[in-house]
Amino acid sequence: MSKEFFEAVKLLEQEKGIPAEYLYEKIADAIVKGAKHDFGGKDVVFCEIDPEKQKIKVYARKEVVEEVEDPDTQLTLEQAQLIRKSAKVGKTIDITLKTKNFGRIVAQTAKHVIRQGIREAERGQMLQEFQSKTAELISAKVVSVDPDTGNATLEIGKNEAVLPRAEQVPGEVLYEGDTIKIFVVDVKEGTKGPKIMISRTHPGLVRRLFETEVPEIFDGTIEIKSVSREAGSRTKIAVFSKDEDVDPVGACIGPRGQRVSTIVDALGGEKIDIVKYSEDPCEFVAAALAPSDVCEVEIIDEGAKSCRATVPDGQLSLAIGNKGQNVRLAAKLTGWKIDIKPESGFYEG
Repeated sequence: MSKEFFEAVKLLEQEKGIPAEYLYEKIADAIVKGAKHDFGGKDVVFCEIDPEKQKIKVYARKEVVEEVEDPDTQLTLEQAQLIRKSAKVGKTIDITLKTKNFGRIVAQTAKHVIRQGIREAERGQMLQEFQSKTAELISAKVVSVDPDTGNATLEIGKNEAVLPRAEQVPGEVLYEGDTIKIFVVDVKEGTKGPKIMISRTHPGLVRRLFETEVPEIFDGTIEIKSVSREAGSRTKIAVFSKDEDVDPVGACIGPRGQRVSTIVDALGGEKIDIVKYSEDPCEFVAAALAPSDVCEVEIIDEGAKSCRATVPDGQLSLAIGNKGQNVRLAAKLTGWKIDIKPESGFYEG
């Protein structure tokens, strides 16, 4: 085999990141598969590839017998001694085959298996690469947006993935060439290769953005207890610090609101309420109903996790939110069913 062959494998390794050993293994398999045709498909052919010496050795291993019954697997002592003088009956002998004599069919088989091997290796690497990023925040470049479905094809490293319209932030318009942050929800092995599920609407995206922007979260001083989100509109995030000297809400907002502002920009202007987590459900629910003030919270049924929050009359609509969004997000954040009651006890008609 020519020097160019080994250089081509090295190039494939560099360009596609596929280990040369893997390619040599697949190439050897292809050569053996093709060469076996000359021996009735019997398992007597072997292939050894030595990249250091840049040599490929293909040989058929046959048994030395007194009388040949199967010429594909056996040869006489006389025949064997022409190859190796020390050959003996009952032993085996390796007969070197000339690869150039295999013909076009072998070459085509080899090409097919190599191509298939490269595809499998790429799929395996892609799966491994994406699995290592599961539940992580990554940057991706928008390659194209389908005008009919709205689905966006993204470039992630050397690979591509589709961000479905349903996983895009409502109202957000993506353009070719945009670099966006996405959350890797899950990665599964599919029949046509790895299936990566990515999202810009998942609450995990907000969680990871805060971990990126707030060092105290990254180092564990502040803990994100829960996140509730209606993508493109509003997110609530509950934070807690075991260190009494650290204000978890203030740290997340950052000096002059810089940290939260960066996250809001990354989310295309989505509103974010940062609230302090409390083990006391009444305190937690009261905080979760921000930006409205809460007069008191009373537990109605602890087992069913249901409570009633009383708010000033003038803040009733603020507590409930547009189409019930504020109270709905507060309920998701806390895990409690929340009934809102005005302080006067009278609901506006």
